[in-house]
Amino acid sequence: MIRLLSAIILLVVSVSFQSLQAAEGEALRSLPVQDAGRIKPYDSFARETLELIYGKQSFKREGDGARKEPAYLIVLSFVLAPESWIKIPLFEVTHLDVKTQMGLPADKKHFTGTELFENPQFKNLMQELADKRASKEKLTPYFQALQRLENQMFTFREMSAGRLLKVVPATDRDSWLSISELTGKHQELFINLSQAYAKRLGEIATNQVEGKSEVAAAKLLDQAVLDFQNSVAESVATNSGHSIVYPGKTAAEVFYNDVHPFRWAYILYLTAALILLFIWIRGMSSGMTFVWALSILGFVIHTVGFAYRIYLAERPPVTNMYETVVWMSWGAVLFAMILEKIYRFKSLLLSGILVGLISMIIADSAPAVLDPSIQPLEAVLRSNYWLIVHVMTITISYSAFALSWGLGNMGLVYYLVDENKYHSEIQKIATGVYRSMQIGVSFLAPGIILGGVWADYSWGRFWGWDPKETWALIALMGYIVVLHARLVNWVQNFGMVISGVVTFSLVIMAWYGVNFVLGAGLHSYGFGAGGVEYVSTFFALQVLFVLYVVLSRKISGRKKV
Repeated sequence: MIRLLSAIILLVVSVSFQSLQAAEGEALRSLPVQDAGRIKPYDSFARETLELIYGKQSFKREGDGARKEPAYLIVLSFVLAPESWIKIPLFEVTHLDVKTQMGLPADKKHFTGTELFENPQFKNLMQELADKRASKEKLTPYFQALQRLENQMFTFREMSAGRLLKVVPATDRDSWLSISELTGKHQELFINLSQAYAKRLGEIATNQVEGKSEVAAAKLLDQAVLDFQNSVAESVATNSGHSIVYPGKTAAEVFYNDVHPFRWAYILYLTAALILLFIWIRGMSSGMTFVWALSILGFVIHTVGFAYRIYLAERPPVTNMYETVVWMSWGAVLFAMILEKIYRFKSLLLSGILVGLISMIIADSAPAVLDPSIQPLEAVLRSNYWLIVHVMTITISYSAFALSWGLGNMGLVYYLVDENKYHSEIQKIATGVYRSMQIGVSFLAPGIILGGVWADYSWGRFWGWDPKETWALIALMGYIVVLHARLVNWVQNFGMVISGVVTFSLVIMAWYGVNFVLGAGLHSYGFGAGGVEYVSTFFALQVLFVLYVVLSRKISGRKKV
């Protein structure tokens, strides 16, 4: 088994290095650009731009036979033909009230720029948004939708004017020149690049209809990109005496975008969970080796994804909600594997894999709420040391608490089915909940203390009852109460199972609620918007499930274990 895993890992690494070489016609994707405070490949810039405007990272024209076009082939054409794009249903509007205010069809999702920005109500809505911002109040989902509409207009306008895409480092290398600011040789070479790009688009369209080859156009575009990059590198070396090193890193980011390692990780987790569930239900004595192989391979790919983000961002990947969710799921799988090896309870491994799976799917399917893009650090966070010892410590504690939540729900299912028949399994699950809580507290407590030290270093005070600090302390106290109640035998198995589920709501409040609901305090760099209705629904369903199990058990008069 070890040999099989080693061979698979070596194959993945080999394919990774081979894939860093751009495919024919795709050199443009690795072109370094400056955007949002960092150097990134044009591919990432294009994906993020199209995601904001269109809601997806690929564009599909109207018509059943139309194929999806990648972002890197779409976004640069905004500069070449803005008057055409303004008449195409490109801009996504999903909020019903915004559509109603603008008199737009409720059943449509994408609209033309003419329908939106020349709408008689558009200026009124933008003024309404400005007034709301002036009040310093937290934006409601309606105003968040208006803000996105404003961002869509600004992004398209600036991109069309050539002011958004910055491709050449200035003399001081801290600022970059946009394509509208290029002069001399750089301007000439970028015009050549644009012409080659336009020719390739034409060949793609022709090939789609007539079957003509686009190889020559692809090679021409690659050469134009190479000529432009070489010119930029020479300019940087001449002006600053330093060589430009971005292209290699941007190629790695393009590969990361294509492979999407976290998606492969949760696919493997899903496969492992289904096989483990089948083995468990059928009472089979074999097959666990295969489950472990899939779980470990998924975990390795999960880790490789983190390694890529660390390399690309040059920091620990725990600075926004997306990264902390992915990190938490990594920790949940790790703790489940460790506890499974110690106690040999299949429920431990299954729960960890399911928590990791669910978390990764949520992170992957909600880009508007959990932004997966790599962003530069806020000034207060620019300390890799404190990010590691405080943020990563706090968040890894959530992994253990999430594992106890998964085990708790599993235990409630057993109580609902037949607690006497599955008494042994319930006992194991209660033990798993208890151990998971112990692990979580052992990370959360020092994480809070270290956070106080960082707060003293950054803000001049150790503790200020900031909402983030307060809810982290409340969560810690909640779990400590449960652990002590178990220690003195006040809480039996049923209480332990329920506690694993209920106390996780404290983590959700400290983690999501403070940032996305309250939106108050000094931890403003972590604030976000969206997803409140989904989290509220999850919480309501969880409470109803717990109450249903409690009432069902009470009505049936079953033995308490």
